[in-house]
Amino acid sequence: MNLRRAIIADAQALADFNINMAQETEGIELIPEVIRAGVEAMINNRQMGFYLVVEDEGEIAASLMVTTEWSDWRNGLFWWIQSVYVRPQNRRQGLYRQLYRRVKSLAEEESNVCGFRLYVEHDNRAAHLTYRSLGMEETAYKLYEELKPDTRYRKN
Repeated sequence: MNLRRAIIADAQALADFNINMAQETEGIELIPEVIRAGVEAMINNRQMGFYLVVEDEGEIAASLMVTTEWSDWRNGLFWWIQSVYVRPQNRRQGLYRQLYRRVKSLAEEESNVCGFRLYVEHDNRAAHLTYRSLGMEETAYKLYEELKPDTRYRKN
């Protein structure tokens, strides 16, 4: 298996992973053109963040996305881990663990990274256990959002 940064040729597979993840974890049906454009925008603009992928025999088996958030309290960047997906046939093989270790390794090279964050669906118990096993702790914060009225990303 090969762990690497995503390239534009990976965009459709990553979009498909996001579509699958949204359906599996939240029952949400994403708009394929919107998610594909979003994936391509991330890959083409390194300032936004990056994707890491695990490749198995020429196919992407797992991926995650990293974005950043400035913390004035810590005078550093949090790396947000998002869009985590492992193909069903590759689950329970330690692929997310490999991805997370690479994220931490890459952060070691960046003096301004102060930590890692992610959000997870409330009922995704398997993910909760995985994140805890890697040393992450649940915070006291809840996540709120408000989308602009014309933001479309899901069907319905």
